[in-house]
Amino acid sequence: MVRSDCPQSVRLPIDNRLKPQIPINPFCETDFVAIRLTQLIAAAAFVLLLAPAGEPAVAAPNVSAFKLGNGLEVVVIPDRRTPVVTHMLWYKVGSADEPPGKSGIAHFLEHLLFKGTKKNPAGKFSQVVAGIGGQENAFTSSDYTGYYQRTSREHLKTLMEFEADRMTGLVLTDDVVKPELNVVLEEQNQRVANSPAARLGEQVEAALYLNHPYGRPVIGWRHEIETLDREDALAFYKRFYTPNNAILVVAGDVSADEVKTLAEATYGKVLPTIEIGPRRRPQEPAHISPRHVTLADPRVEQPSLNRSYLVPSAATAKPGEAEALDVLAHILGHGTTSRLYRALVVDRSMAVSAGGWYSGTALDQTRLGVYGSPKPGVTLAQLEEAIDTVIDDLVAKGVTPEELERSKNRLIADAIYAQDNQATMARWYGVALTTGLSVEAVKTWPDRIRTVTAETVQQAAKTWLDKRRSVTGHLIKETLRKDPRS
Repeated sequence: MVRSDCPQSVRLPIDNRLKPQIPINPFCETDFVAIRLTQLIAAAAFVLLLAPAGEPAVAAPNVSAFKLGNGLEVVVIPDRRTPVVTHMLWYKVGSADEPPGKSGIAHFLEHLLFKGTKKNPAGKFSQVVAGIGGQENAFTSSDYTGYYQRTSREHLKTLMEFEADRMTGLVLTDDVVKPELNVVLEEQNQRVANSPAARLGEQVEAALYLNHPYGRPVIGWRHEIETLDREDALAFYKRFYTPNNAILVVAGDVSADEVKTLAEATYGKVLPTIEIGPRRRPQEPAHISPRHVTLADPRVEQPSLNRSYLVPSAATAKPGEAEALDVLAHILGHGTTSRLYRALVVDRSMAVSAGGWYSGTALDQTRLGVYGSPKPGVTLAQLEEAIDTVIDDLVAKGVTPEELERSKNRLIADAIYAQDNQATMARWYGVALTTGLSVEAVKTWPDRIRTVTAETVQQAAKTWLDKRRSVTGHLIKETLRKDPRS
């Protein structure tokens, strides 16, 4: 799922071979711990909201977790409703783990992993998946890289055999690497170079992260992508692709015992290739000044504003702080009942859109953002001032009991109804475990949201909605100057 209210500047997982029927906004990362499902069943949600406070309305799935002898972590999420399984292999490595000067290598390697092994030449894995009526895909983010397939349950061992083979058996030649680099460059051209909003998003993120590698694009800086080669890909592969740096998530019509038996017979045979140490990245210094970025482009049809604040992630926050940020972002900017939408779109009629978001699942400090697009006749400066007024009012006066309960109920409802989607549940646990969280943290997230109070939300706003911790981006239409000689 992709949040429909999310701006294009949010850090993204890059899906490279998306099936046409799967919609995606390539510049919006879903917060899987607080997944925002857009297709809730109204009647069922209403029943959910009537559940007594403090009592779970729906039992969580019986999730199991264990580790193989080679260090591979395994999570099993039973879903017996249909004879289908979702098989996901997550590596604890992303663009923030790339060596200096090699931005884009994590994403490039993700492409190259489909180029085959000695045992299974290029295309064979995909052909087998298609032949059994399955789906496959891959994605790269700042903190993780993932590969997944969805098939009927009897083919699970086949998927494991193929994925285990390419865990350490990748074969690369210049004949396949160089053409694929051109594919990645064209992807960068389509996703970023031809999108003014994406270009601004890159600049905002680079300005926000003064020292941390989250400041570079997941897809990479183009001038560095152009220099990547076979040796770079193999070096990165050998450093990070090993069973003791991976997490297998299987959701579907299986039991933990079945998955363990199959995993030991396939993945269990893969020997670790390197010892993996702690994931330590350069951290941010104190932010002491607000920053502004303006991008002018003749292709801009609608001016817009987006601001990012540097805030704790679920992995770095103090107890209860990330949950308060979740509720804060929901009250401030989620949907037509949010503070920003009501104030700017409905009451003052000065914006065509306005909202906010919090991307809580990250290994290090993350972002909370607000955004808006002005109506004709309204300047971005006026819109920015109006956004500041809404935020200042929330900081000063806090939130109402009605706002608090509505947001908490909606967040919990979204999390519970995420259980209706097998692939969403697999992604939910995969993202959490690759960004420093635990299975238990995912299971108990709704209970922690229930404990959020108006006081903790207001304190989160006072602490983190500080413009000195922010970058504000303006996207404007560039007016081409007329040549005076004409």
